[in-house]
Amino acid sequence: MLFASRALPARLPPPELLSPDEMARADAEAIGSGIPGSVLMEHAGRAVARAAVRCFGPSRTVVFCGPGNNGGDGYVAARRLAELGWPVAVAALAPPRRGSDAALAAALWKGPMLSFSAETAKRAELVIDAVFGAGLARDLDPAVLAALQAAPRVLAVDIPSGVDGATGAVRGGAPQASATVTFFRFKPGHFLLPGRDLCGRCVLAEIGIPAHVLAKAAPRTFLNHPGLWQLPARTATSHKYSFGHVTVLAGAAMTGAARLAALAARRAGAGLVTIAAGGAGDIFRAGEPGTIVSDAPLATLLQDARRHVWVCGPGLGAEAARSALPALIGAARAVVADADVFTAFAGEPQALRGAAVLTPHAGEFARVFGALPVDRLSAARRAAQATGAVVVLKGSDTLIAAPDGRVAINASAPPGLATAGTGDVLAGTIAGLLAGGMEPFAAAAAGVWLHGRAAVFAGKRLIAEDLPALLPHAMDEADRLSALPPLPLRSKAR
Repeated sequence: MLFASRALPARLPPPELLSPDEMARADAEAIGSGIPGSVLMEHAGRAVARAAVRCFGPSRTVVFCGPGNNGGDGYVAARRLAELGWPVAVAALAPPRRGSDAALAAALWKGPMLSFSAETAKRAELVIDAVFGAGLARDLDPAVLAALQAAPRVLAVDIPSGVDGATGAVRGGAPQASATVTFFRFKPGHFLLPGRDLCGRCVLAEIGIPAHVLAKAAPRTFLNHPGLWQLPARTATSHKYSFGHVTVLAGAAMTGAARLAALAARRAGAGLVTIAAGGAGDIFRAGEPGTIVSDAPLATLLQDARRHVWVCGPGLGAEAARSALPALIGAARAVVADADVFTAFAGEPQALRGAAVLTPHAGEFARVFGALPVDRLSAARRAAQATGAVVVLKGSDTLIAAPDGRVAINASAPPGLATAGTGDVLAGTIAGLLAGGMEPFAAAAAGVWLHGRAAVFAGKRLIAEDLPALLPHAMDEADRLSALPPLPLRSKAR
């Protein structure tokens, strides 16, 4: 993944992620503007050949070609590799449609043709999977799957055959690629599980599609990174109230959850943070000295309009959450709702309308909105539209969905985050960024990215308490990255 290791890319990749339908619109717009489809295919095939050279070095190669444009890219790649002196052959699943760009590319291939079979794949050192691209709309045929899975190493063109480019779902099966080369923009399926794990190293290549076609493609899905948002900056005239007051509702049974959320809110930049202890203040006063503790009732605390951002749910208890959330929403506060809120309002998504950000994991999401389908992207969108809140659907490929249909897919989180308390840190981080003036979608996306990067710094054996102190390092990194120009795509292969 791009951000789930200590090494970061020198520049940020383009944030737009194009679904297969959106990519088709981009292709059509580029062709309509005067760029022949055959030229785009030639550039794509060259990029595949270049990726093979860079990722694998000279290898006995078979290019498995499908009948569509993905196969056409494969024929071009085979021709270019042969020109470089590689031992390369083509195995065609079916001939391209007569008169198509792929048919033209196939006609230019003069090298050996082999049978499309598992036996052919086994004899190769490298198989280039140019069978189906990201838009496959049916399950992969078992014979095709068997042939691809027999390969010792796979370089996938666009995406491994069988992976849905829109959802990351596997349709009947898919090969494990060592590397994947795609064109113009990444697809959601490159970052959504399980497809993400099947892509191997992902290479984004320029093939001559002009950036202006993005307007026609109208993407609604993005890769979450600092190119999407900018952290609040302190100036000489800033003061603590400039960066807001976060209040964390606490319960006496699980005090650590509120403490983690409060500390994270402070580290994320909130000017002041209060734990609303609900009469159990003595339990919390032995904690961090910079956190205010109040025993005042909720109604009293709500009289202070400066207490604009609230965290409701972590360690609070379902009964308390059921009474507190409506009061906060009724007072028009910006609420980050987490944990016990989703137990309190199981099956009642309408009760969450008015919250700013919801942060359920998959089980909590199902508790409120129903069982998660394979297409998690659409499910997160529907939940955000139904509640009017930004929905952070947590997981290894966390989704941040806005009510207007935008979704960011996060790729900064390492597996070590799967431990108790890390969700409380995330809720507090998002609240701190909201308090600093970020709008809910940006605050949620930034919070998720920073949370993931802090976990990378913490290492494989992290516990939740490690994360807050590392948030400033992640924030410094985000500031540095957001100041850089976008990553230039790989130039066209020669």
